[in-house]
Amino acid sequence: MEGRVSHDEVRAAVAATARMLARAGLVRAFGHVSARVGADVAITSVRPMATATPDDVVVVTGGGAPVAGPADELPIETPMHLAVLAARPDVGAICRGHPAAAIAWGAHLRPLPLLHGLGALAGRHVAVHDDLDLIADRAAGEAVARTLGEDHAVLLHANGGLAVGTTLAEAATRLWYLEERAAVALAAPDRPHVDDVTWRMRMRHSPAELARAQRWFTSAFADPT
Repeated sequence: MEGRVSHDEVRAAVAATARMLARAGLVRAFGHVSARVGADVAITSVRPMATATPDDVVVVTGGGAPVAGPADELPIETPMHLAVLAARPDVGAICRGHPAAAIAWGAHLRPLPLLHGLGALAGRHVAVHDDLDLIADRAAGEAVARTLGEDHAVLLHANGGLAVGTTLAEAATRLWYLEERAAVALAAPDRPHVDDVTWRMRMRHSPAELARAQRWFTSAFADPT
């Protein structure tokens, strides 16, 4: 999150993003949203994301010590969020989900191919992190951060994936297009390979498309008025 914002403001924004992910079908019983708040991190608890409120969001230090919220309900994979944020100072937020196509492609243990233009909103490269276990400690989280590298999204072995962004809206939008990209890959396994030069030319439009896609995502899945 950019600028000087309070824990309460970020907790509210994290909860609102969690509700949007639930409406979008990107999370069900499992998933998390996190965002920086100064040197700390706000992350959704294990309470249902569809009805998340600011009181359901936990604030922890970069080392994982609880600062506010239901500390006894931290998700097991909190160390993964902390490790990725520590490794990527450019990242302000993470959205983690278990949509069906992402789960299915993650079982392949092969990088997720880029087969359509909007799939590039999840980044040029999407690797699969080969660890079937839950990412429950800092060392495992750091391994995920290494697999992610400088990319915008990563799949976990048969366990969904995560997307990162400078803002919550950006991370959520990238998660949506990560799922769409996985669905296209599953539906079109024999699509011809497109070379990197061609994709780089196509991706010159991605920044404008991402801005437009964020506006669509937030308007489509915002709280009903």
